[in-house]
Amino acid sequence: MPKKIIGRVDKADFPTLDLFDIDIKIDTGAYTSSIHCHKVLVDEDSDELVCLFYDEGHPHYNGKEIRFKDYTFAKVKSSNGIVQKRYKVKTTMVIFNKKYSISLTLSTREDMRYPILIGRKFLTNKFIVDVTQKNVSYNNKSK
Repeated sequence: MPKKIIGRVDKADFPTLDLFDIDIKIDTGAYTSSIHCHKVLVDEDSDELVCLFYDEGHPHYNGKEIRFKDYTFAKVKSSNGIVQKRYKVKTTMVIFNKKYSISLTLSTREDMRYPILIGRKFLTNKFIVDVTQKNVSYNNKSK
């Protein structure tokens, strides 16, 4: 299957999270993909991960509570060398009118312009990044 060309930024849908037209940044320097999560905790009774996706700076974040029965942990090393232990969840992302499975680590990105970073693990064998382009998928989205 030929690889699609993706720009440095785009918008994607995350239907299982009830998030649509969310700004994403393509980050070839990052191995894992991550999503901004306002609040995360483990419900001790159900052993579910409870996440709240809300941010005033990202108006498409709807504030709904999402629960994950299946979650793991990942150690993520930032560009400044600091290692963080983060929750990791699997969900679906729709881009270029196609649904993909994606693993996302949960992080606090309220000070960042893009609530979601897409890393190399997801991009590999699917996309070629052209940094001169933006919103390639979103501009060709079936309305």
